[in-house]
Amino acid sequence: MKKEIGKEGELFAIGYLKNKGYRILQSNYQTPIGEIDIVAQDGDTVVFVEVKTRRSLSYGYPFEAVTKQKRKRMKRLALYYMKVNKILGEKGRFDVIGLYLRDGFYQVRHIVDAFEV
Repeated sequence: MKKEIGKEGELFAIGYLKNKGYRILQSNYQTPIGEIDIVAQDGDTVVFVEVKTRRSLSYGYPFEAVTKQKRKRMKRLALYYMKVNKILGEKGRFDVIGLYLRDGFYQVRHIVDAFEV
């Protein structure tokens, strides 16, 4: 059930980003050290996107689940991606998309440049 909610949220986030003009480079990018939900391009910037989806706020807002430990892991994953794809000199940033399903519709909070590289 949890994976289904997450996958559904990631698909919604991909559509949302495309509508905002982002180019999707990868989704569910697997590495030996973890997974990046979405890798996108926004102009000349490579964007690493973490998507958090909730059906209830009983555990807090979705974006609150991106803890210090999660941010640290995302930085390692982004560095791995940039090394493998030989784009270490490119601009990069981290975005977080928090989705909360309310009355059958997603409430979206997109935090651009959510934390330091």
